[in-house]
Amino acid sequence: MANKEKLFTEFAAPTTQEWLDKIQVDLKGADFQKRLVWRTNEGFNVQPFYRREDLANLKTPDALPGEFPFVRGNKKDSNAWYVRQNVVVGEDPKAANAKALDILNKGIDSLGFHIPGKMVSKETVETLLDQILCDVVEVNFATCPRHAVELAEILVAYFAEKGYDKQKVVGSIEWDPMQKMVMKGKDVTPVLAFGPKLVEVLKEYPNFRCIAVSTDALNNAGAYIVQELGYALAWGNEYLQQLVDAGVDADLAAQSIKFNMGVSENYFMEIAKFRAARLLWAQIVKQYEPKSDEACKMCVNATTSKYNQTLFDSYVNLLRSQTEAMSAALGGIHSMVVTPFDAPYEQATDFSERIARNQQLLIKEESHFDRIVDPSAGSYYIEHLTDALATEAWKIFLKVEEEGGFLAAVKAGTVQDDINATNVKRHGDAAKRKEFLLGTNQFPNFTEKSEGKKAQACGCCCGHADTEEPAFKAIESTRLAADFEDLRIHTEETKVPTAFMLTIGNLAMRQARAQFSCNFLACAGYKVIDNLGFKTVEEGVDAALEAKADIVVICSSDDEYAEYAIPAFKYLNGRAMFVVAGAPACMEDLKAAGIENYIHVKCNVLETLKEYNQKLGI
Repeated sequence: MANKEKLFTEFAAPTTQEWLDKIQVDLKGADFQKRLVWRTNEGFNVQPFYRREDLANLKTPDALPGEFPFVRGNKKDSNAWYVRQNVVVGEDPKAANAKALDILNKGIDSLGFHIPGKMVSKETVETLLDQILCDVVEVNFATCPRHAVELAEILVAYFAEKGYDKQKVVGSIEWDPMQKMVMKGKDVTPVLAFGPKLVEVLKEYPNFRCIAVSTDALNNAGAYIVQELGYALAWGNEYLQQLVDAGVDADLAAQSIKFNMGVSENYFMEIAKFRAARLLWAQIVKQYEPKSDEACKMCVNATTSKYNQTLFDSYVNLLRSQTEAMSAALGGIHSMVVTPFDAPYEQATDFSERIARNQQLLIKEESHFDRIVDPSAGSYYIEHLTDALATEAWKIFLKVEEEGGFLAAVKAGTVQDDINATNVKRHGDAAKRKEFLLGTNQFPNFTEKSEGKKAQACGCCCGHADTEEPAFKAIESTRLAADFEDLRIHTEETKVPTAFMLTIGNLAMRQARAQFSCNFLACAGYKVIDNLGFKTVEEGVDAALEAKADIVVICSSDDEYAEYAIPAFKYLNGRAMFVVAGAPACMEDLKAAGIENYIHVKCNVLETLKEYNQKLGI
């Protein structure tokens, strides 16, 4: 007989108010809202703790896996996803085929081929897919939107010739002309007319999608999670509406759309994003009255972000993409691409591609993330995030619809303005260290050199250069670390100054401020020399000059700066730049004595370092 006794019944469950009262005591009068409530970039507050009662009015916990509205995933029996790697075909399909066959033996079960438009032909497809079983391996193709219908016709003929079961062919043609409109400002409106024809060609292949919504491009341009989500819905709905208006059956239209979404570093919120995305997309498709709820399932390929990747300390990119991959897997995606860690500065090497594959295989084969459907379900925190993200993203979706739909909003430039504004804000936040990039604007590797690394330019798979002038606004973005990287490389290539820590006085304060100052100045690639401490400022200045220091940073306590800073400044007598670590109460007195340089937590790190470079003639 089973024991139904509940554990811990002898303990009284505290109420929410009791928790809040206890927290208030521990805060010792500090403002709860300011100290513990997180105001997210997504436009809603996150509380420091959640309880069952916080879910009382939410509908998401009632959902079941594999059932409408699919918030808990499209499957009932597993959380398996396709491990995908993209292959650039270029002008050598045979080499691309050899690479594909090689990586299929190394854990990949989904291929993404990028074919230049001019290379689309029967011969290319046959060469590319030689010995690849398209009813076992997922096959995806990206090419110039103008050549997509031709490619679809070639593929359908090829699949028929091979005798594949139409139900078992899984993959996509990533036709997304609106991506070029939103990202580059190019007017490719005429190409939108190809959509219905593309769907018609592939209609007998129910698991081969041909209309793409590429919001991974927005993610890589710095979009916040809620922006990517809201615009993904509007973008997808624009295609869906166009197809239905052209006479395509609603079920067929919805099942032709595939979402390519990015994954950023916000671990729990990204899990919630994919849950909220399925929930909202299902509701949108439902309005078109499909005959089957199957049409309401959202198919998502997730790609880990490039926006937060760094050129310096690039192995930290592995940590970023690993947590991103975990978010995507737990969020229940269809397939995933892990961006190689060296993507910011070189074409991926065999090593970086192997590591990227293994990042997925590790969470799949060793951590068994593919076994349990929606393991985060029921978490008070993630259920709250799912609901909050859905609410905020829906506002963006409705705003776009009020502007006449996604295409009209892109032509008006409102989408581009929104993403560009976020990118500018995030670069500003990184400059002030409100947004951390480990190894770049926080805790840089002091001794690392660029070793000739240069930021990679984005390529186009169309096989031709853009010559036409933009018709609309474009999204202008660089990786978040780019400003610091440019500064550090410029310093390295011009002159590397030496910064000397003149540590004196209170032991704890001088050590803390020296560490802060070393990290601050090393962000620009400066050589930093820390010290245990000096008995007098004269001793410290003499040691700095002996070390040929360009900058002398005095590190002490606020109280002691009144005693040490001015004598040190006068003794240095302009033989090097003099900097005070901190913002002491006596700052006005120090400024009156001619001391003008201070570094502290409220500084704009990037602008301060640029200013120092200028003063040092770099």
